[in-house]
Amino acid sequence: YQGCLYAGLMITADGPKVVEFNCRFGDPETQAVLPLLDGDLAQIMYACAKGTLTADMVHWKDAAACCVIMASAGYPASSHKGDVISGLDAVDKEDVMVFHSGTAKKDGQYVTNGGRVLGVTAVAGDLKSAIEKAYANVKRIHFDGQQVRSDIGAKGLKHLK
Repeated sequence: YQGCLYAGLMITADGPKVVEFNCRFGDPETQAVLPLLDGDLAQIMYACAKGTLTADMVHWKDAAACCVIMASAGYPASSHKGDVISGLDAVDKEDVMVFHSGTAKKDGQYVTNGGRVLGVTAVAGDLKSAIEKAYANVKRIHFDGQQVRSDIGAKGLKHLK
């Protein structure tokens, strides 16, 4: 098999357990993986489709990434729509990406339009720095009822020690 394989895993007291496999990119996991790709994704996918992919065609940056999801009020049971999103222009321009998921544009402004509203991804030289940069940029973005987990990356840091 050549192509995307998304493994949905849960880390349990007994070790990792497989929840699902999909032949597609996972969301939001891909938002933290693809920024570390050092190459042309289109060329890699084309080689997969043709069956010519080789290991030397895929290179990764020597870095770490962290993606923090900003969710709307009521998520995951429901989601609030129409809350104005501010601060997007205050996000760092270098090594930080904001992925829109549950957003819409209304009267020239971005508003919430679903449960998972934004994914804020930061890339840095190590995981601790990537986490800190992601959360620093999350704090620059605001909308009513926003929810953000505060533990993203914590298990990864614990395993590095």
